Amino acid sequence: PPTTTTAAAATVEAAPQPTTAASTSQRKAQAARKQLRERRVPESPFGRALGFAGLGAGLVMGSLTDRLGSAWSGRQTREGTQGENKPLYSPYLTESNAERLANALCRMRGAALKLGQMLSIQDENIMPPQVQAALERVREGADVMPRAQLAQQLQAELGEGWQEAHLDEFDWQPRAAASIGQVHLAKLKDGRTIAMKVQYPGVARSIESDVDNLMRLIMVANILPKGLYVENAVAVAKRELALECDYSWEAASQARFKQLVEADKSLAGRVNVPAPIPALCSKRVFSSEWVEGEAIDKVCEEPQEVRDEVGTLLLRITLGELFTWRFMQTDPNWGNFLYDADSKMLHLIDFGAAREFPEVFVDNYLLMVAACAANNRDAIISQSIRLGFLTGDESKVMLDAHTEAGLVVGLPFSSTAPTYDFGQHGGMTARISELGAVMLKHRLTPPPEEAYSLHRKLSGAFLACMKLKAKVPCRSLFQQVMNSHNWQGLQGDAERLKILEDLKASLNSSTP
Repeated sequence: PPTTTTAAAATVEAAPQPTTAASTSQRKAQAARKQLRERRVPESPFGRALGFAGLGAGLVMGSLTDRLGSAWSGRQTREGTQGENKPLYSPYLTESNAERLANALCRMRGAALKLGQMLSIQDENIMPPQVQAALERVREGADVMPRAQLAQQLQAELGEGWQEAHLDEFDWQPRAAASIGQVHLAKLKDGRTIAMKVQYPGVARSIESDVDNLMRLIMVANILPKGLYVENAVAVAKRELALECDYSWEAASQARFKQLVEADKSLAGRVNVPAPIPALCSKRVFSSEWVEGEAIDKVCEEPQEVRDEVGTLLLRITLGELFTWRFMQTDPNWGNFLYDADSKMLHLIDFGAAREFPEVFVDNYLLMVAACAANNRDAIISQSIRLGFLTGDESKVMLDAHTEAGLVVGLPFSSTAPTYDFGQHGGMTARISELGAVMLKHRLTPPPEEAYSLHRKLSGAFLACMKLKAKVPCRSLFQQVMNSHNWQGLQGDAERLKILEDLKASLNSSTP
């Protein structure tokens, strides 16, 4: 999308889901579980506020200690320089302070850790390298609840006797720990193996305060440049996190996705959404069938034809979610896409970040993507203004950077070759990052609310295809979407309908 400002996609949940398909996967799962650290989750607002206060004090003391140590030894501290594309970093951003921040986020969990994981994907134009390195560890997973706290949470959500009533087995040792909850393996009385995700206590009701407290620290540390419109991003993040903490929403979304996938003939027998287990679901506990497979980034070790198949499926699903269903799972974490090589099945999991998109927005956005694919600069700018990415008063520098970013991202759909080779697309991220730095400096308005989660997912799909080095019939997939779309959101808009006809003619004139 034209407003992409970083080279990487935002990932949310940190820990990949292990598999039960092979002994190698089991050994990896066992090794991962041994690394999980058990620490009680701060539940009360006071306890969480105290945690942030302690973090702030630790950062101040750490900065003083580092500076005194550097002065005593004659070493210079690196704080960053003010250049064309580099923010000036504050004296709080030392390597040891970055490590303190990562440790505190892993202990606090919840919205604080979620935002930390989002920040961890920014490139060097956005995030200081020392912070980036420390937060990379944040993405590997949170601490886990002690057994007593876990048992209390399960009983509060599912009632007394929940285990005896529904399960033959329950593994009290977590299989994974992420920002909002941790995952356990269990077996139903009918023999089915299921995954049970248990939310950390207190995280849902502390979203507002957690985000505000974390952002205060980030502002003091001067981590983010002004062009990001942080206030808007934070407001959107609060709403998304509140919804993601409602596991009843996730259960309903997963059931809905299962129906949509099963009704799509192009996905039948190739894509699966595991069924939720309603008897073991609540606002803070979510259970579904356990599925076997490896995270999609591990598929890069498979033969080329497998990588092509998975990349094509992933892009087909992504386009269908937005432009056909208008209901998208917006979390691009590679661990949410599990490929089972034995059955050749792609499993989709984790629908807490699912959301709907308005029909008018979807139609206009599809028109903008078509303009990018057709290399139509005027239409890109016109649609960007219509959608709210631009005001129309931007400088030529901003308009040129914005348009070029759209053309770069539209390359897979503009290529007239039978397939687009994402393995040769490595320059995209570097160029988008360069253009993003220009746009941060010259933009006049924040992107529309829909863009935050949408661009997170779209960039994640592209990055996954690049990781797989997949060869995907991108233009053919896009033309199928264009030609089958009903365009109800443009009815009565003669100007947009004229742009649509021109773009269709351009795209269809050079079919692959």
